[in-house]
Amino acid sequence: MQNIRSFFVIATAIALLAAAALLTASLTIAFMGTLAILSIGKMLSSKLKPVPVRAKNKQSDMRIWNDGRGTIIDM
Repeated sequence: MQNIRSFFVIATAIALLAAAALLTASLTIAFMGTLAILSIGKMLSSKLKPVPVRAKNKQSDMRIWNDGRGTIIDM
């Protein structure tokens, strides 16, 4: 009787460990799939965005001077 009870306890423990491993593996695969979909979506959306164009002045407003402690460049 003791052997049958210990067999069922061991079989239950093995089944619980297998279920936990299966749950962990399935959650890992689901998380990786979600991250892959999000990264592909971000990659595609960045290609669809227009690139901003910066307008520049013809004359340079940059001032450069030395105050004795170092060169200061004011843009």
